[in-house]
Amino acid sequence: MRNREEARKKAEALVSQMTLEEKASQLKYDAPAIPRLGIPAYNWWNEVLHGVARAGTATVFPQAIGLAAMFDEDMQQEIAETISREARAKYNGQSAHGDRDIYKGLTVWSPNINIFRDPRWGRGHETYGEDPYLTSRLGIRFIQGLQGDGKYLKTAACSKHFAVHSGPEALRHQFDARASRKDLFETYLPAFEATVKEAQVESVMGAYNRVNGEPACGSATLLKDILRDRWGFQGHVVSDCWAIRDFHENHHVTGTAPESAALAMKNGCDLNCGNTYLHLLEALQEGLITEEDITRACVRLMTTRVLLGLFDEECEYNAIPVTEVDTDANAALAKTAAEKSMVLLENDGTLPLDPEKVRTIAVIGPNADSVMALEGNYNGTSSRYVTFLAGIRAYAEKHGIRVLYSLGCHLFKDRTSGLAQADDRLAEAAMYAETADVTVACVGLDAGLEGEEGDTGNEYFSGDKKDLNLPESQRKLLALLRDKAKKLVTVIAAGSNLNVPEGDAKIFAWYPGQAGGTALAEILFGEVNPSGKLPLTFYHDVSELPPFEDYDMRNRTYRYFEGMPLYPFGYGLSYTTFVVTGAQAEAETVRLRVKNTGDRAGETVAQVYVRCDSPLAPVHPRLCGFRRVSLQPGEEKEIQVRLDPLTWTVVDENGDRQPAPHGTLYAGLSQPDARSAALTGQKPLEIRK
Repeated sequence: MRNREEARKKAEALVSQMTLEEKASQLKYDAPAIPRLGIPAYNWWNEVLHGVARAGTATVFPQAIGLAAMFDEDMQQEIAETISREARAKYNGQSAHGDRDIYKGLTVWSPNINIFRDPRWGRGHETYGEDPYLTSRLGIRFIQGLQGDGKYLKTAACSKHFAVHSGPEALRHQFDARASRKDLFETYLPAFEATVKEAQVESVMGAYNRVNGEPACGSATLLKDILRDRWGFQGHVVSDCWAIRDFHENHHVTGTAPESAALAMKNGCDLNCGNTYLHLLEALQEGLITEEDITRACVRLMTTRVLLGLFDEECEYNAIPVTEVDTDANAALAKTAAEKSMVLLENDGTLPLDPEKVRTIAVIGPNADSVMALEGNYNGTSSRYVTFLAGIRAYAEKHGIRVLYSLGCHLFKDRTSGLAQADDRLAEAAMYAETADVTVACVGLDAGLEGEEGDTGNEYFSGDKKDLNLPESQRKLLALLRDKAKKLVTVIAAGSNLNVPEGDAKIFAWYPGQAGGTALAEILFGEVNPSGKLPLTFYHDVSELPPFEDYDMRNRTYRYFEGMPLYPFGYGLSYTTFVVTGAQAEAETVRLRVKNTGDRAGETVAQVYVRCDSPLAPVHPRLCGFRRVSLQPGEEKEIQVRLDPLTWTVVDENGDRQPAPHGTLYAGLSQPDARSAALTGQKPLEIRK
């Protein structure tokens, strides 16, 4: 039933049999059954950001920002296909038992394709980073994997949060994000447009904030002018949860709940995550909306349910058994994803560790044995968690290596026991670090410290970060380990930029999912060569950035940052060396020759950037192509990197794309910036057009 016109006609026939009250009842996320029409209850609210979330056992993949660090479109789609299969399996089993609760439907509110414009934003780790093109490609492939290519939608994906949404979390219910037309169409909207036009995403979720004065979930500019009229979106729009209530309670653009419901509905919000649409009939009585408005929204929602095959007992996905959840194959995929996502930031030769020479290893830190450090947020529950400590211990036992473990400190408090003195685990950490041949410090954050406003467990204000430093407890621990350890490897689990100066080698592990410990151990001991690349710029300090509340792109992200980054977008080291030996531009691709000049097999990411000859171009060259490549020692391959169709364009101050046919392509393994050259010792090849 991928024929939308046919599905819409079936939906219209069904809706035509409903009473006004029944139609209105279907526009809330927890839609009740209509038994006389054979329509079961349905809860629209489900999450699959990096695995089926919040509904029991499921495979937990790396958090979205970690998936972005893979720079791997094919694997992105394979992961999404696995997630959608698990979602169908769980839906089939649970609905057969009459369980149609929240988080158990097939309308999945993922991916989050907002642009991670400021490292203070707590929810940034839910995104694919700071670059519009990378976000577009990964969002498209994730959606294609979720929705499938069968007769019916396997699941119905959702691009969120539309739009111009990236903090601050503390203000999101009343905040007005002001963005120029240029920034809108150059930075904040391209990924949404791409997922609508190329991926044909079935739904779009609005944001909490206002955008240039209009509440996003009731914005005529966003939902009507741009999404439906300009881009031709055919699916349904859902509000963020209780965002419509904010219209009158926080944004004060309306005075009553019926007025808020009417504003959202009139401008094209079909489904209310929340309860403000309980006031739709009042809005109708007050003349604020018509029955046709309610009917239109109901038809759109029923069209999605028809497209999912929910009214067809012969739907091709109904036979997927519950045994497809949490399989060995899915677990292997999660491990590979974790391996590909981790980024080697620095290495003085300490890594990889030699299992024949290392006899004692100290594993120290609050994230060493933490499941939360694996999960991120919007996560499922794995039956196979391997913490960093557990992964290292399992590897060490096979090679006769002794493991010493200390918590070292609390994640953010000054002591681990309420009755103890401050810094109560530092002495233990010191004695183990002094004893061991190498110390692995597992530090960072978890989703209790950075995340969404209102999430349980957030200790800092609304989940946003105040700065780019570790909590003081961990800074004390690392200062001690720097002095006591013979060799110090620092492993950072976090969702975004942190400035951690200590370590002879440093690995940024993100929130790597259920197999994070196994992946880390294999990288530490050289069984796997690290290959992740940063999908965002790492800055030294927030003082280098504009105010968090400023949505102007000047001096933000690698395309506009005026300073010298700590680590650049696209950066990541390896245990081997790669070089680009040649590059040639063709009409829609760049042909590159990449060689592994080292003595270890490994993967790297070919990257192509463009600088158009136009005053409207960003300050720095922008990403316009990427492709992962695997090479054996001494092997050379010729690969083709597809170029962004928008490569030779720029965006003017009115938000219109203009052709810019001349400029320079930079083909290599990094950005063409001074910091990348200093860190890698290489510069991309230049191709003049």
